[in-house]
Amino acid sequence: MDAADRDDTDDARATQRALTAAHLYYVQNRTMEAIAAELRTSRSTVSRLLALARATGIVDIRIRSPFEAPQRLEEHVSERFGVTAHVVPVPDDATDVERLERVAAAAAHLLGELVGSEMTIGVAWGATTAAMSRRLVPKAVHGTTFVQLNGSGNTRTTGLLYASEILSRFAAAYGGTVQQFPVPAFFDDPRTKLAMWRERSTRRILALQSTMDLVVFSTGSADSQLPSHVYSGGYLEPPDLESLAAERVVGDVATVFFRADGSSDRIALNDRATGPHFDVLRRVERRMCVVSGISKLDSLRGALAARLATDIVLDEATARGLVD
Repeated sequence: MDAADRDDTDDARATQRALTAAHLYYVQNRTMEAIAAELRTSRSTVSRLLALARATGIVDIRIRSPFEAPQRLEEHVSERFGVTAHVVPVPDDATDVERLERVAAAAAHLLGELVGSEMTIGVAWGATTAAMSRRLVPKAVHGTTFVQLNGSGNTRTTGLLYASEILSRFAAAYGGTVQQFPVPAFFDDPRTKLAMWRERSTRRILALQSTMDLVVFSTGSADSQLPSHVYSGGYLEPPDLESLAAERVVGDVATVFFRADGSSDRIALNDRATGPHFDVLRRVERRMCVVSGISKLDSLRGALAARLATDIVLDEATARGLVD
């Protein structure tokens, strides 16, 4: 290798490291000290890498071309599943909590690009959207409404405070308003749900959901390393869990359950659930599904089989599992 080739290799390596540092700093909101530890370098070197990223045009409002490996994974996932994939670089030895926080930060960054004025946006409550809500970057839009996708009450709590905190953070970031859905997550009797769905106050929320421009949700899973709130928050009794297992359920979106092939028909609990029918979700133009951790792979595959997402935000390890 002659001197010119060595210079080209060194330049490419420096550019790659600048890309890595930029993504960690600007999208994942990592501190310079944390980046230095992850890249096994000094804080001053990280500073120089960020300066290089800005000087060479890598950073210009948003970060262009992050890690090559995640970029290839994005292409593979997009081609295979017909969605727009956003793969977040996360070290394989990261804890589940850290993985969730990084994916949530990237999803919050992406959401800021999608939110505009006079939009109706559906939000499903849960651990992932709660983490997202804490990472939102304020943006000046007007007339935006955030509507709760499913009820949150159970036999222990109304759930209103939990859901309200999540939606209120979304509304505060974008100067919007909140429309809560003050019903249980699951009715005891399907006939009660049918009667409630005839009430004008309920029909108003259902009408808002039918006009949504964007929805934000994750997939729930009984096997998740970080327990999904619907499974850990007292919403399901032992007979419910036994019924879901017998019906080969792999996950849920907004407390509506589905199997590995994406089907949701003839699942008894869905007759009592207050989340939107999947046909309602499929009519929404942009549908952002945010998932972290390979323990949610089955539920993510089921959601993709059901065609519930147009955009998915996921960590690198989960993306690899999805395409392998």
